[in-house]
Amino acid sequence: MKEGQITKALSGFYYITDEKDVTYQTRARGIFRKEGITPLVGDYVNFESDNLDEGTLVEIKPRKNELTRPPIANVDTGVIVSSVVGPKFSAQLLDRFLVMLEYKNIDPIIYISKLDIADDETKKEIEQYKTVYEDLGYPFIALNVEEVEDLKEEIKKTFKDYFEDRLVVFIGQSGAGKSTLLNYLNPEFDLLTAETSKSLGRGKHTTRHVELLPLLGGLFADTPGFSALVFSEIEKEELSSCFPEMRKLSSQCKFRGCLHQNEPKCAVKAAVKTGEVASSRYENYLQILTEIQSRKPMY
Repeated sequence: MKEGQITKALSGFYYITDEKDVTYQTRARGIFRKEGITPLVGDYVNFESDNLDEGTLVEIKPRKNELTRPPIANVDTGVIVSSVVGPKFSAQLLDRFLVMLEYKNIDPIIYISKLDIADDETKKEIEQYKTVYEDLGYPFIALNVEEVEDLKEEIKKTFKDYFEDRLVVFIGQSGAGKSTLLNYLNPEFDLLTAETSKSLGRGKHTTRHVELLPLLGGLFADTPGFSALVFSEIEKEELSSCFPEMRKLSSQCKFRGCLHQNEPKCAVKAAVKTGEVASSRYENYLQILTEIQSRKPMY
């Protein structure tokens, strides 16, 4: 029996890489289909194989986490790529991505792209957001470097410490600059970069399947861009724990299980008034909470 990690899934084949960086092509045992289990890229597995082309995936080890879009398991770090223009920066969308990563126990990194073509007012606005998110403990990378070669070097230097021995996913709207960022980190990937569609205001989907590739001492998965997040898994009582500032304050609320919505003597609402909790974050929290509360029950 051999051990490894699924680094690519394509057309019913699972490509498993062992600790010596040898990759085996395998098929999953029929029992997985019968039990409704789908092996995912990122899974740590046991497999049998006499050669590189005809192995059998035998067992999937317990997962740390899993995402359905993209379908991937055991993610350590999520890089949220947010552009300042084309598409325009949205703190609301950023918070939605952060909630998703927090819920899945994935460490977020915020990367702001296209800052070199932003106007002064936008740059000032991004600096204010930088303060808010860094105060929450989130790395907030906003590099205002005009020369492309200088930007590439700065990006490599900045990201190196975050990627070592970690499985990283890049998420963000189409056209936000995920593939461009990856090209800067390693030009050899030669990933397709699509210009943002002018008529739609968003990019074309350039990424077709999930595959793990080595990058700066870790593994990364480039994934299709998407802007709509549906919080079908999160219960209303769990949402505030996905906001670090609320997680810290919730024990001070008068009522246990306080939703920080209409309840009296709520520590979070008091902190919004004093500015300890950013009003933009609180408003985005309420919007997601309302979505969850109005969700149709699933039977």
